[in-house]
Amino acid sequence: MCGIFGYMHRLGNNVSLKALKEMGQSILHRGPDDQGIHQGQGFALGNQRLSIIDVKGGHQPFVSDDGNIIVVQNGEIFNHIELAADLLKSGNPCRTHSDTEVLLRLYEQEGIGFVNKLNGMFAIAIYDMREQAMYLIRDRIGVKPLYIHDDGLQVTFGSEIKALIPALKQIPEMNEEALHHFLSFNYVPAPYTMYQGIKHLMPGHLVKISRRETKFTRWWNLADVEPNYGRSESDWIEEFNFILDDAVRLRLRCDVPFGAFLSGGVDSSTVVGLMSKHMSEPVKTFCIGFDDPKYDESIFAQAAANRFGTLHVMEKVNPDMLDLWPLATYHCDQPHGDISFLPTYRVSQLAAKQVKVVLTGDGADELFAGYDKYKSFFSNTDVFSMGDDAFQRHYFRSISLFSDERKLSLYSPELKNRLAKIDSFELAKPYFEEVKHQDRINQALYLDMQLLLSGNNLVKPDRMGMAVSLEARTPFLDYRMMEFGFRMPGELKLKHGETKYLYKKAVTPLIGEELAYRKKQMFTVPVGDWFRTTKKQYCLEEIQFLFNSSSLFLKDSVQQLFDSHISGQENNTRELRSLIAISHWLKI
Repeated sequence: MCGIFGYMHRLGNNVSLKALKEMGQSILHRGPDDQGIHQGQGFALGNQRLSIIDVKGGHQPFVSDDGNIIVVQNGEIFNHIELAADLLKSGNPCRTHSDTEVLLRLYEQEGIGFVNKLNGMFAIAIYDMREQAMYLIRDRIGVKPLYIHDDGLQVTFGSEIKALIPALKQIPEMNEEALHHFLSFNYVPAPYTMYQGIKHLMPGHLVKISRRETKFTRWWNLADVEPNYGRSESDWIEEFNFILDDAVRLRLRCDVPFGAFLSGGVDSSTVVGLMSKHMSEPVKTFCIGFDDPKYDESIFAQAAANRFGTLHVMEKVNPDMLDLWPLATYHCDQPHGDISFLPTYRVSQLAAKQVKVVLTGDGADELFAGYDKYKSFFSNTDVFSMGDDAFQRHYFRSISLFSDERKLSLYSPELKNRLAKIDSFELAKPYFEEVKHQDRINQALYLDMQLLLSGNNLVKPDRMGMAVSLEARTPFLDYRMMEFGFRMPGELKLKHGETKYLYKKAVTPLIGEELAYRKKQMFTVPVGDWFRTTKKQYCLEEIQFLFNSSSLFLKDSVQQLFDSHISGQENNTRELRSLIAISHWLKI
């Protein structure tokens, strides 16, 4: 796990070594153990290393024997042992136990097609002096981030947006279209960022940057999976358990202390249960609790810890974490209206005192219909008989924060005029079109896999974990499990009003009925209530800053949003959170 950064200049110009070191320093939290920079004529690759695998021998960048190929990566290749064994058989042995060296040797042997062999979470940069070209590669579903700025002459990249800034002539201006999309999704969907000219490389994509052009290629597509409607539940359960067990096993490969987040929900309990099967010592588990029982899951986490005999650490914390919001925004580089970033930061802080790696249950809700919103939406059986366009727009409206009409009512006249013709639904529609061969439940899940997961739900563990130099691994997002999930019909995920229907049946023998079927509880805090009481002044000051410091919004419209929430006429919690998130971002 690391942070990577670098550039390529098409005319062969160099960025100063001082700027390169500043790029690395800006993401020191992602890799405080080591820094490595390789600079040649017109290019450089850099790495801030968090030493996880081959602590002594894994210094990056890795350079080929002839000096022509340079490689850095952020992430982990979980099947690196098997790949190294294959390389040895083919006469191309690795000299270290580093998974990054495996990438170098595979590229030497097979070219860029090697990426299809990887089981991992990664953002990879490769410079090939023979081609005078740079390759940038992002993992299948976007667990690891990778940002790119291309001004036509210089391409700059980094694991976080802040890492690009020292190599740019100036901080880019705000991307108004990204702002518009943020107010629909509550996060900025890739490839957009809040900065003009800076793009987020799409999951499952790679880009080749040569002296003449920048060429993007989609190297993996979940939409290629065909559903299978002819299997028994027992067959599905057997395969589910096999894949997930192996995914967990692979993610235990680690040369430093590791553990797991444990909320006591079905996902984290399942992961911890499988970890305990493969480990000779107790699993280290971590959770935070709140004084308010409506938001406290610690009793369930303790039950799971007792069941699997873990070394459990629980810390009761004050649910009022809003003082952390600016820090979280700094680490995200962009606004996020999801307040659960804050407790994620606190539990990451807790875990980082003892371990450098945790396993999490992220991704399971999007794969297997775990959110109550799916149950609510599909309880209206009319959605199954709607035409494609009607269904797509109906689901999009159900997940939208602001409608386009309401967004426009908030904007200043100038901003409204510039954004009036932009429809955020157009970002979602292509994903729906890719999976017309899937049933309606899987269509909705696919959209959330592509947008919500990579745009928000995976940003949360990555940025909040890396803020304290903690790596998060996600067994449910092993590519085999993702492909399995979209071979499975939606009716086995959401059945008779039961979310994660088959998944819960599969894991009940492992975790027990009480944990498998307990009511889902969101990892969040009661910020909406606070806005009406103890945080009323805080909320007011942030939205006042918003319209005092920019010409983006109409004061009266934003004030009305606040007033109607405070009075209890409307519940505008999510809407106010999104505006406060913008306020914090403007202060970065």
